[in-house]
Amino acid sequence: MNKNIISQTYDITREQRNKQNAHPSFVLWFTGLSGSGKSTLANAVEKLLFEKGIQTYTLDGDNIRQGVNRGLGFSAEDRKENLRRIAEVAKLFVDAGQICFSAFISPMRKDREMIASIVGEKDFFEVFVDTPLEVCEARDVKGLYKKARAGEITNFTGISAPYEAPENPALHIQTANESIEDSAKKIIAFIEEKINKL
Repeated sequence: MNKNIISQTYDITREQRNKQNAHPSFVLWFTGLSGSGKSTLANAVEKLLFEKGIQTYTLDGDNIRQGVNRGLGFSAEDRKENLRRIAEVAKLFVDAGQICFSAFISPMRKDREMIASIVGEKDFFEVFVDTPLEVCEARDVKGLYKKARAGEITNFTGISAPYEAPENPALHIQTANESIEDSAKKIIAFIEEKINKL
């Protein structure tokens, strides 16, 4: 850290924002294969919470790479830096009093552990969107699996690169066996439990 950089302290605290919003702030980190339903599920949950007046924001892989992380590629180093930056942004949303949904493949446990350490263990909740590879590949929403199978995309998670499933996620969602609506209800129940503890 540059010794000439000094943290600025502001009068309005996270605790005050949480009190004004009438709910705590934290990160729900949606992890799973491409096509598992991470962004779709985050969107569905956010819509339901918005209707209840809950302050939320969703960070999504494709959207982040069009802006904040536009200059990063897909090497192992760039992917790690991509996630590090996202974690820092998510941490800012927590400080701003928001419930932050982050939808990213984030395939490696060590990277998710890094994210949790940046956000703060008590503010980080892992949501494993557990969808079998064959289901994700059949959906192939973005046509990426087809390209990966053809060798047009290298180091593609689930095909030519590994995915390490969470060992103890806060929520384990199986979109192949239940509707988005039912999955969203489970997540809403989890969030409401956190809100009721404020």
